[in-house]
Amino acid sequence: MTVGIVMLVHTALDRAEQVARHWSVAGCPVVIHVDATVSRRVYNQFVKALEDVPTVRFSERHTCDWGTWGLVAASQSASEMMLKEFRDVRHVYLSSGSCLPLRPVKELIDYLSARPRTDFIESATTADVPWTIGGLSEERFTLRFPFSWKRHRYLFDHYVELQRALGVSRKIPNGIVPHMGSQWWCLTRQTLSAILEDPERDTYDTYFKRVWIPDESYFQTLSRLFSTNIESRSLTLSKFDFQGKPHIFYDDHLQLLRRSDCFVARKIWPHATKLYEAFLSTPEGAVKMAEPNPSKIDRIFAKAVERRTRGRPGLYMQSRFPNHGWENGVTCGRYSVFQGFSDLFEGFDHWLSKATGAQVHGHLFHPDGAQFSGGQKVINGALSSSPAQRDYNAIAFLANMIWNTRGERQCFQLGPDDIDAPLGFLARDPNAQISVISGAWAIPLFNSNRNFSDLRQEAARLQKQESEQLDALRSPLSKARIRIWTMAEFIEAPMEPLQSIIDEMGQHSLRRLSEAPRMTDLTGFGQFLQNLKNQGMHPYLMGDFPVNPPGLNQTKLPRKPYLVQ
Repeated sequence: MTVGIVMLVHTALDRAEQVARHWSVAGCPVVIHVDATVSRRVYNQFVKALEDVPTVRFSERHTCDWGTWGLVAASQSASEMMLKEFRDVRHVYLSSGSCLPLRPVKELIDYLSARPRTDFIESATTADVPWTIGGLSEERFTLRFPFSWKRHRYLFDHYVELQRALGVSRKIPNGIVPHMGSQWWCLTRQTLSAILEDPERDTYDTYFKRVWIPDESYFQTLSRLFSTNIESRSLTLSKFDFQGKPHIFYDDHLQLLRRSDCFVARKIWPHATKLYEAFLSTPEGAVKMAEPNPSKIDRIFAKAVERRTRGRPGLYMQSRFPNHGWENGVTCGRYSVFQGFSDLFEGFDHWLSKATGAQVHGHLFHPDGAQFSGGQKVINGALSSSPAQRDYNAIAFLANMIWNTRGERQCFQLGPDDIDAPLGFLARDPNAQISVISGAWAIPLFNSNRNFSDLRQEAARLQKQESEQLDALRSPLSKARIRIWTMAEFIEAPMEPLQSIIDEMGQHSLRRLSEAPRMTDLTGFGQFLQNLKNQGMHPYLMGDFPVNPPGLNQTKLPRKPYLVQ
């Protein structure tokens, strides 16, 4: 007794020829079905190339679109020929033209000979199947699917919606319970012949012709009627990604495939010459009779799916970048953003760098270009200070800067004029620490030597821009650590918020600040704000700033005692 191989071929016929010869040399008869879409000329050449192999046959051809009945019809025709032409076949193994034997064929023959009445077919009810992709589970058996999902997607989708709206529900033939599983099975002669010779076959065929993806349910369902011993697994290694698309194996998967101990694998890239050379030559002493165990490499595939869908924090990849919200952390590390601090404090950048050891930049999103620390024009990762390159994709610019400097805390300034800064991105980044002193932009105006009418217009513009920025930061979707102080609130006790900011950055051991940055002289600033009010501009972002505030180091007069009776 031996094993018969049914091959469904539609492309890469040269590779299919190699594999068919390999099966035949090992004593396995082969029946090949060639997709009817393959031209007659190419088909005839393929048949002629294998005419010297006496145990190869070619079955009636059918058109095999993905997910349609043609794949089942092809399997039926080839299986019928196999059972008729080769009487010594005990098991029939269904494979494709892109399948490749991974172990000596003698091992497969001996393995199945030791299990003469066992059918290897993945077969589970819809309630027990976790891998269905596309939103159709039970409905694939209760609705009709006359249109190809790939070729006529519009008609497919709208016909499904129409049936749902009309409450259509097909009757499942008596005696069967729909099952699903991999289309690549290995059935005994008894089970397969019982399916193909069943008096109710016409009824079953008529029903399954309008089932979605019948090649994953026809044999999987009917084998339950006739098999005496089913092992619900496939002997073919086939892996699928999170979208339900099969993984393709290339030359660099050689050791991975060997480690699986599976008998056959699909899909093999037609140009994977190293794989075909390695597995189609059977070295002496290679027989190991190990139980097929694809779970050995499941961890690697699970990791690949996770890496493809989630990636690494802050590292945007082509495979997931177009899908908003797929980020596994929008940036790879923590960083700090300061707005208004460099306006209120003299030499704030130098003081912050000294106090924390972090790399402190100026305004990264300044209209004239990124102000990198030390006046650099290019930093890690070849990031340029050019505003054109930065603004082409401001989010990618920031994410790349954090990625390329990972391991070192990055800090930068923000201001109302930084209109190209990705505020929404910053606000929803849990790694961002954003500290804002609202209204501090008025200090450079106060110290400038400009006409007051110009100052009023500029103040109105900056206040409007900062107000919009604050609205973005206060979004309910914000996940960053955001603290906003009005300027009047901040200067009342500046050391407390500065200490909390430094502690939160966590660059050094927690200790009290021994040195504070020098605050800009604000003498006359309150009157400046009052003058703006008098000119019709209402500067509200500074908070309730007094016209004549006490100096920063001025001792406040003690309160007068009073008597409570």
